[in-house]
Amino acid sequence: MNRRRLLAFSLSLVAIVSAPLAGTQQQQEKGAAPGASSTPPSQPTAPPPTNTAAPAAASPPPAQPAAPVTPRAQALLFYRTGKFDAAIDAYTKLASADPGAAYAGLTRVYLQQKRTTDAYAAVNKALELAPKSPDVHVALAEVYYRQGKIIEADRELVTVVNAGSRTARAYLDLARIAETASYYARAKTMIETAHRLDPDDPDVRREWLNTLPREQRAKELQNYLSGDTDDDAKDRAHLTHMLTLLQQEAGQPHRGCRQVNSVTSTQTSLEPLWNSPSQIRGYGLMVNVNGTNAKLMLDTGAGGILVDRLIAEKAGIKPVVQTEVNGIGSKGGSGGYLGFADTIKVGELEFHDCIVQVVEKRAVLNDQGLIGADVFQHYLIDINLPDAKFGLSELPKDPKETSDTASLEANPSGKSAWRDPYIAPEIKSYSGVYRVGHMLLIPTSLNDKPPKLFLIDTGAFDNTIDTGAAKEVTKIRSNEYDRVKGLNGDVAKVYTADKVKIRFSRFQQDRQDLIAFDLSNISDGAGTEVSGTLGFAMLRMLDIKIDYRDGMVDFTYDKNRTH
Repeated sequence: MNRRRLLAFSLSLVAIVSAPLAGTQQQQEKGAAPGASSTPPSQPTAPPPTNTAAPAAASPPPAQPAAPVTPRAQALLFYRTGKFDAAIDAYTKLASADPGAAYAGLTRVYLQQKRTTDAYAAVNKALELAPKSPDVHVALAEVYYRQGKIIEADRELVTVVNAGSRTARAYLDLARIAETASYYARAKTMIETAHRLDPDDPDVRREWLNTLPREQRAKELQNYLSGDTDDDAKDRAHLTHMLTLLQQEAGQPHRGCRQVNSVTSTQTSLEPLWNSPSQIRGYGLMVNVNGTNAKLMLDTGAGGILVDRLIAEKAGIKPVVQTEVNGIGSKGGSGGYLGFADTIKVGELEFHDCIVQVVEKRAVLNDQGLIGADVFQHYLIDINLPDAKFGLSELPKDPKETSDTASLEANPSGKSAWRDPYIAPEIKSYSGVYRVGHMLLIPTSLNDKPPKLFLIDTGAFDNTIDTGAAKEVTKIRSNEYDRVKGLNGDVAKVYTADKVKIRFSRFQQDRQDLIAFDLSNISDGAGTEVSGTLGFAMLRMLDIKIDYRDGMVDFTYDKNRTH
């Protein structure tokens, strides 16, 4: 009988040695990974205002007949209204007359459809036929971003903008890069500029919505969803859920997750989660939800608070909106809902009116739930895995900022503060990371090749690698022995990668027989390439400090500790 092991536990201990990842001298001095947030994205030249006052006319000009819709405008309209097959046909017909616009448009359609290989081919054709077109270089930047080449994307866009191009999508993409690097104030400026240049672009409009105050955001989001857009089914469902929550919170001044006591720091024990009597697969936190205690896995790879139906029923969490839970695995998402918890207590901290996600089937979780480290993003987080301790303390004070009331970001529906990072002296030695939603992505070199982006994931059983990334640096072979399971069930095809040297931050780990499988669903969700995970089997040897606000992470390894 073929026996398979379930990979939900830590594997054999391997040594970690100090070794800085190659980067610029400035990045090494700051302790930052190449391209991470301690080195700011390039600052493009600000555009001039688009609207200037005109002298009053004596009488209105005579009405002009409507201009015929050009083939390029028609193709763009198809794209913006989600008619992607029609857009592909229209752009293909446009190729002979306007190859730059045609292939740049095809690139965007394919990216929206998650057809990355076709998008890469289209942008290469665009560069061949129209190498000087600003729109082509913006499309190239969007491809670079999807490939995880954040620095290259930034350079393309800054070159386009500083050359004088007034392209809304260039500013939109610069905003996305700025957000990824934790430069939120800069991102807001870029989004507002993009919206001023092209308020009808649904991609621009969607980002602009997040810059609005809560009540105005609800109104504008409702207007946005009332028309045709280029959102896929999952994105549209997410926006619909957001609208429901915003409407639920409207008129309730106290609704909104907030801390109700004055404690500014706390420390508590991490509770082991066992795969067997001798194998720890992770650590959890004791969280009290409406008076009900639950042991929730502490997961830096997850976002928000997720509990199973039994805990939700005991805690009296009522459904506000139906939703779907997604993650690793080859099956579809699991049913669930969002609701509000009146009280949440973690250690000495107490919060009120926080959003909790509920999954219907406990078998999906294997635990009572998960708690993403991002819910504590308003604190400096210390996940001391060797000593099984979890601590929260105040973030370094930014001298330019006033104090904000602490909150628990259980399911943020917008930016809590549009601010740029403050790299305090005490965190200058930390490594910079990119942040996409709840994900912390750290540049990681494989076998001394240029860095790729790996997810810091205490909820993953071990380091893993995407099959495509593995094929670039080593050999892979089919693995029928190991079973990989996530929130979406078992992974259908699992492989083993041969020798891989993993380098991140100041550390290096040599691995053989590294588990590999397709991570494209994670990358598609992030909008950028996630080439692997740094998982629990290795991270358990490290004391991890996380500053979500400023996009900085620190790892400490002590060989004298018991791991």
